[in-house]
Amino acid sequence: MPSRQLRARQVREDATQLAFLAPHPIHRSNGDEGRYANRIASYSKGLGHNDLGEVNRGDYARLLAAFASEDPADFEQIPVSLSPSVPADKRRKLINPQAGLAFDLEGPDAQALTIPPAPRFNSAEVAAEMAELYWMALLRDTHFEDYDSDATAGDAVADLSSMRDFRGPKRGGQVTRATLFRGLTAGDRTGPYVSQFLMRNFHFGTLRVSAKQQTAMPGVDYLTSFSDWLAAQRGFDSGLDREAQLETDGSGNLVRRHIRNARDLATYVHYDALYEAYLNACLILLDEENARLDAGNPYERSANQTGFGTFGGPHILSLVTEVATRALKAVWFQKWGVHRRLRPEAFGGRIDVHKRGEADYPIHDQILDSPVLEAIEAEHGSYLLPQAFPEGSPTHPAYGAGHATVAGACTTILKAWFEETTPIEDLFDPVVVDEDGDGTDDYAGADKSAMTVGGELDKVAANVAIGRNMGGVHWRSDYTESIRLGEAIALGLLREQAETYNEPFAFSVSLFDGSGVTIG
Repeated sequence: MPSRQLRARQVREDATQLAFLAPHPIHRSNGDEGRYANRIASYSKGLGHNDLGEVNRGDYARLLAAFASEDPADFEQIPVSLSPSVPADKRRKLINPQAGLAFDLEGPDAQALTIPPAPRFNSAEVAAEMAELYWMALLRDTHFEDYDSDATAGDAVADLSSMRDFRGPKRGGQVTRATLFRGLTAGDRTGPYVSQFLMRNFHFGTLRVSAKQQTAMPGVDYLTSFSDWLAAQRGFDSGLDREAQLETDGSGNLVRRHIRNARDLATYVHYDALYEAYLNACLILLDEENARLDAGNPYERSANQTGFGTFGGPHILSLVTEVATRALKAVWFQKWGVHRRLRPEAFGGRIDVHKRGEADYPIHDQILDSPVLEAIEAEHGSYLLPQAFPEGSPTHPAYGAGHATVAGACTTILKAWFEETTPIEDLFDPVVVDEDGDGTDDYAGADKSAMTVGGELDKVAANVAIGRNMGGVHWRSDYTESIRLGEAIALGLLREQAETYNEPFAFSVSLFDGSGVTIG
């Protein structure tokens, strides 16, 4: 029998070989960066900008030079906005452009996976995605349950249904009130809009954690004047702290509510720890007596043993968070090293400048002719995309999305671990948030019995990812492609770890595209 030391080395070498033999992709962008010399289709927030919001070309060249050399010293030379209108203590720094250059020693390397090119700046798909974001902004304070009757929701359904290349969920080829702003899986379209895993109180050790959250002030949007928008592009930090944004009652106390509308969901994803929703979902499932483990868990069939450090509670709790850091490195390479896609916030500025006749940009007529623009202008006095966060988007590119990639990775781990087909009704009674978010009511929809653990896990991933869109900082395609990237990271990690366990196992996982895979 070989010594433990030699066996340990062999396991490491086998994992190395597995990773080495995996196909290494060619990373391709959509070409917009080279297509437009003025970089109007590329991310540039935090650099210097002219009065139209177009980036200083020398600043952008420094950014490209740093990625070409990968020299840490060159990253220090990327100029954060030197505009005299932005005081030094108010300048936002770029967020972690070197993260995607790091290596991981477990799971796929950060650059071993890729996502397709983002939709082009002048495409019908981008126009349709932008229309959806404007409608989301107009419906931020509308209860999800009121989409069935709200007039603005009806206008959104009609507009998005008419849009060529809109890739949101549909029924019978049409966007409906029941599919509006929902995710791409069957679980997303079953039951209430908000996942049960975001609406349930749970235990964290001896702590009892409420699902109610602090909510933002209703009706308050940001960066709707061109001067504020331009300052944000130049990297100005508004300095508005969390307490100033949150809703208070008549006595000045912070209000807590269940997530009931797009503003609540956007606020959740403004302040969450990236893996928070999935750690909480894991705790809920571990606490529920009827939440079954996947049939391929070795201790599901053991007569005298139970899992703990392997295939038990501590294992899954650490694994669902461990995969998040690997997901971030992979998506950060896509963001900074490949695509450098502009944020919707910046695209709204291009539309505003174009509509005011100050520049002629190649924006698809589908969005320029949409009734949503006149509705936005009537409410806010500009064609800018209203932001739910005072600072607007973070200072890193849009595509892929960090929240969505982590969502895809963490929920894939959970779907591997737990039996996905378990009806939610076997765990607890499904609920829906009441009108003011103070409590919940029993859900009585006809599809109640079709709600499953796997479907609600898919839904919580979509809620978190699309919640960022509802804040105005991401595109739909950022969500749809990034959750698949996260899924691939999780599957790769599980495949490598399969060689390290003494116990035989075989996890079955349903994928976001509707297919399935077994790992063991």
